[in-house]
Amino acid sequence: MKDTISFLERLLDSAGPSAFERQPARLWCAEAETFAESVTTDLTGNTMAALNLDGRPRVMMAGHIDEIGLQITHIDEDGFVFFGEIGGWDPQVIVGQRVRILGASGDVRGVVGKKAIHLQKPDERKKVSEISDLWVDVGAKSRKDTLALGLRVGDPMVIDADMVCLAGDRIASRAIDNRIGAYVVLEALRILSESPPVSSAVAVATVQEEIGGSGGGGARSSAFALEPDVALVVDVTFSTDVPDINKKELGEHELGGGPVLSRGSAVHPVVYDRLVEVAEAEKIPYTIQAAPRATRTDADSIYLTRSGVPTGLVSVPNRYMHSPNETVSLSDLEWTSRLLAAFVSSLDSETDFTPH
Repeated sequence: MKDTISFLERLLDSAGPSAFERQPARLWCAEAETFAESVTTDLTGNTMAALNLDGRPRVMMAGHIDEIGLQITHIDEDGFVFFGEIGGWDPQVIVGQRVRILGASGDVRGVVGKKAIHLQKPDERKKVSEISDLWVDVGAKSRKDTLALGLRVGDPMVIDADMVCLAGDRIASRAIDNRIGAYVVLEALRILSESPPVSSAVAVATVQEEIGGSGGGGARSSAFALEPDVALVVDVTFSTDVPDINKKELGEHELGGGPVLSRGSAVHPVVYDRLVEVAEAEKIPYTIQAAPRATRTDADSIYLTRSGVPTGLVSVPNRYMHSPNETVSLSDLEWTSRLLAAFVSSLDSETDFTPH
């Protein structure tokens, strides 16, 4: 994994909010072309890298490459930029941040503004900030100046927070959720390329997961086109090794504790059992998470595609979800990649996912 950390950093630092994933998708595609047998992009924007595409069973390994972001909704006469949310935000983490706007003429930096605390009335100070209370200042003096920077309504933006290395093997980035999923499935394919399996393996960097909702985003369309015999989805889940977390609800999952295997909801029991068997055979640590109603991941879109796809969900513990400083352990990424590769290698043409 050490050899691919540079790729991971470039992938995380690229800006790609839901529906605007082209920057990270191009990086992912270029990396995949160094070892995959075929790399394609569909009309939705999903990118697929394959090994032994004609083999069976066909395994879809999906990780969404989009991130939450913001989008310009209005530029006023004084040049201030107002915005809406792409995906789910806690507006409190946006206050005072620097942003990077993806303009037509290139990236434009700005800062998120709010009325200074000195000017707020006592009741205003107690109020939670809402998106409508905030704006972006790009330094312009007028709407004309802002437009001259190549900005227009509809342009997306991200918090300007690149990847940083913390103590040990931990990293922080605004795009952990879930660009690391796209990274992990590609790393699994890289491992498999060294000793190609008899089955077919397809890594998919899916789009629009953060805004897909019941429509399913790019995961649904890519699964429909691929017709996989089985699917493994990689996403992030809540790491519960921080203060004030309800472990009774979420379970016990810590950074460096290995991948988290989901049970219930969209997760197929045969796929789950096989993931456990492979993890134990490979001595990969793991924890288990219940999903009694929905996983809120691409798994929910994939498992009912066409006549149904046996689906597994493997998650990476993540601190500070949907913030500019989501934090994970690199060892968890490596273990998750190894688990996916070993799962694919364990399959053959006789593998049956029918529950008995």
